[in-house]
Amino acid sequence: MGTKSAFNRVTLWASLLFAVILGFSRLSYGMFLPGIKREIGGSYSLLGILGTVNFIGYLIGTLCLPPLVSRFPERKHVINRMTCLLLGLAMIGSAFSHHLAELGLWRFVIGLFSAFATVLVLSIALDVVRPAERGVASGLIWLGGSAGILMTGLFAPFIIDPSRLEGWRYAWMAMGVFGVIAAIGFELVTGDRVSAPMSSPKESETRDQERVNVYRLLLHPKKLLFLTGSYFFFGSGYIIYFTYLIPYLVSQGIPSLYAGLIWSGIGFAGLFNGWLGGKAIDRWPSGYTLATGLALGTIGVIGVTANHMIVTALGAVTIGLVSFITPPLMTTALLRRHVPHHAYTACLSLATAFFASGQIIGPIIGGVAVERHGLQSGVASSAIFMAIAALLAGVHGQRYRRPADQGVPVGD
Repeated sequence: MGTKSAFNRVTLWASLLFAVILGFSRLSYGMFLPGIKREIGGSYSLLGILGTVNFIGYLIGTLCLPPLVSRFPERKHVINRMTCLLLGLAMIGSAFSHHLAELGLWRFVIGLFSAFATVLVLSIALDVVRPAERGVASGLIWLGGSAGILMTGLFAPFIIDPSRLEGWRYAWMAMGVFGVIAAIGFELVTGDRVSAPMSSPKESETRDQERVNVYRLLLHPKKLLFLTGSYFFFGSGYIIYFTYLIPYLVSQGIPSLYAGLIWSGIGFAGLFNGWLGGKAIDRWPSGYTLATGLALGTIGVIGVTANHMIVTALGAVTIGLVSFITPPLMTTALLRRHVPHHAYTACLSLATAFFASGQIIGPIIGGVAVERHGLQSGVASSAIFMAIAALLAGVHGQRYRRPADQGVPVGD
């Protein structure tokens, strides 16, 4: 099957799946914390640790995927189909949690399945897109996460209003059902694609050697180490912000409707970010482009220290516009440029493992900041990680500032 433009049925359904993979299964947790705390109990720092459990599952999934795909290269579509369906079902199951341990187990399982789905959906969808339009396609897919946040925010009064004790349960069940529908839709538009043929032992041996070189490529300071490091610190920073922003707003007595509108503002701005970021990385495929978005996002996070709802809201919208979807989609696009096609899935999975590691560390550090200095300091601490991510992305841009550096050899 020939390649297609960035706007096609596959990227549309992939975007809908990312609303589930990113917006619902991962980031909606921060929106639900006040309701979960009222019904199940636990402190915000303890509930933040449950978020860390989710990312431990996510990390394990990203580490397990490369050998699994290498062992069954012709079964990539089957693995994706199963994990996307199981992700939706796990979200439905988590809505029936009555104890923190039970909820933690579901968060772990959801993290595990979402890791598989993140890499596989991106890999399968981008395979059908023309190389020159993959940045735009990545933006279209990642903006599904923004759409998921937007939809979650619109239901904030139903989810976090104290009078609706089980609102978060019904919302999670609805999100899980939507996930199952999106998984079926994605399978229908990709099911007619021919799976990769079984490789010979010689080809498998060559691919194994190339995979080792990809690991060296991502971790070598003269190659992509700074891009990988930027992705790691971004993971730490953004997840702190998204975990503790709503609890902070609720603690300030902001009505649930306004808190939801701020949350939706992030998602609405992210809809434009997905498209603009994709166009930008196609035109300026550089670490400087990534660093710009991260730097502006750092400024947006600092807005929470102003103790003014308007400034906090503007900061949140800034994050949604320039540094929520931008880092993942730009990292995805830059890796597409720097690594061989056959090694992309393993390479993206390894980079995502570093991203997941950052998301594990972030809530722990943020939780410590919350316990010692309050929710405002916890949210603001994400600016430190975002600034480091921006700096490392800038170093990557400096390293590959010449056109001749844009194609990176896999070997030494």
